[in-house]
This record gives sequence, C-alpha cells and structure tokens, in this order.
Amino acid sequence: MARSLRIDFPDTFYHVLSRGNEKREIFREEADYKKFLELIGRVSQRFGIEIHAYVLMENHYHLLVKTKKANLSRSI
Repeated sequence: MARSLRIDFPDTFYHVLSRGNEKREIFREEADYKKFLELIGRVSQRFGIEIHAYVLMENHYHLLVKTKKANLSRSI
C-alpha cells in the first residue's frame, strides 16, 4: 500500500525516514555513510532545505529538515 500524499508547506520542519527493503542494510561500509552525507549536502544546497539533525543506521536513516519553500517532495 502506498503512503498518502505529502503536503508541502514553506518554512516547515519535517521528519523524513527511509528503511531498506525488508529492513535490509542500506549502509554497508563507512564509504556508504560518507557518500550519503555528501548527497544530502548537495540536495540541501540545490533545493534550499536545511538539515537540522540526522541519524544514520545500518538499515535506515532519519532526517530533520526545514524547507524554505514548499518543495520537500521534489528534494528528498
């Protein structure tokens, strides 16, 4: 079942998370974590979102982001 549509608002905080399929690992080695943080940095600059906090686990991640525009669905 697909999740319901996300409603985007400007100047709003969001808790974003994603898990690996069947709770499998998405980060296998140190380089995977570094690459993910690099990508998130580029996305935040490109779309003007602020990353306020993050947690990277082997099989999932959590982000606390703040949007300046109503563009979370386009950015993450």
